[in-house]
Amino acid sequence: MGPRSVARGMLAQGPPAEAPRGATAGRSPGIRFESVTVAYGPTVALADFSLDVEPGEVMALLGPSGSGKTTALRAVAGFVIPTRGRIFLGDLDVTEMPPYRRGIGMVVQQYALFPHMRVEHNVAFGLRAGGAPREEIAGRVRECLEMVGMGAYAGRYPQELSGGQQQRVAIARALAIRPKVLLLDEPLSALDAQLRTGMLKEIARLHRELPDVTILYVTHDQIEALTLADRITVMNDSRLVDVGSAQSLYQRPPSRFTAAFVGNANLLPVTVERCDQAQQQAWVRLGPRVLEVTAFNAQRPGETSMLCIRPHALSLEPHAAAGNCIEGTVTEVQWRGSAHRVYLDVDGMEMCADTRPLRVPPQRGERVSLHFSVHEATLLGVSPGAAAADASMRGP
Repeated sequence: MGPRSVARGMLAQGPPAEAPRGATAGRSPGIRFESVTVAYGPTVALADFSLDVEPGEVMALLGPSGSGKTTALRAVAGFVIPTRGRIFLGDLDVTEMPPYRRGIGMVVQQYALFPHMRVEHNVAFGLRAGGAPREEIAGRVRECLEMVGMGAYAGRYPQELSGGQQQRVAIARALAIRPKVLLLDEPLSALDAQLRTGMLKEIARLHRELPDVTILYVTHDQIEALTLADRITVMNDSRLVDVGSAQSLYQRPPSRFTAAFVGNANLLPVTVERCDQAQQQAWVRLGPRVLEVTAFNAQRPGETSMLCIRPHALSLEPHAAAGNCIEGTVTEVQWRGSAHRVYLDVDGMEMCADTRPLRVPPQRGERVSLHFSVHEATLLGVSPGAAAADASMRGP
């Protein structure tokens, strides 16, 4: 990223915008997308996107590359003007407002620090651009660097810092202007696994200390989304697929795409034999066997549905809670330190189970039984936007 690109990115971090009408003093505005479409000629980067982010909420935009999540974030920042639709911060329509007037803090994956400036001057950039008094700038810079654990590094240059330290400085710079809205665009993707884990903890801690800041967090990493977000918006092919709490999307995925993308999942086509909606249970046929499973939505007898079973819910040993059993042939066993992952062929379909470390793991070609509870197997429902996403998984 060249100096001009860095400077354009920093312009988003100007002085805080005037509080939106109807907002409580000192309270963060929410973010509202109303049927936002972004197109570049014939290419649609974001299609008819509508979403409400509550004040003080951490909303993760989760999806594969090309799903439209970064385009949505850049539209909030003001770097992209929608072809159609409107964007609001609280009650304030910011669709065509220049970035520097929105009072938004932004952190990107490349850090975007000025290499010729010391840490303290990088953090002060937005404050100086907004004309903040000099005495206020010095105190605010110290406060923000201490907040991210970088107080001792104020006099260093970016190249003298590790990747994780540079990202902390980038976050401090975004917080220095006291933004009501903080945009994080894949902020941890350039870090190694150990640094990523540490930064996840730091961002979670920062939000506990700054609960009024609304955060829009773009990521393709499900662990980041599950760890940080109050709610997750799942995106695919430039469209919104599903929205829900991290726990509900993991435990009760509304669609095949979400089940596969938010956590690993075994997805098995089954035929509904009977459904008891009052008890939220169903009996389904998988090959020659009938399984008792959880059904949060009504299912009709004879209907074909998709059964979701998480790998960690499958056991190679029977236990009291397990009312279901599936037999399969072992095709591969992987040792992963804290668990063995066992791949099996079940009636021509691949399944996998994550078990505790096994003293004597099964061998390839061996027949084994997988045991699981009715509460660990869920029939998928249908949600708006899910049909197209599921179709894209199946292919033409």
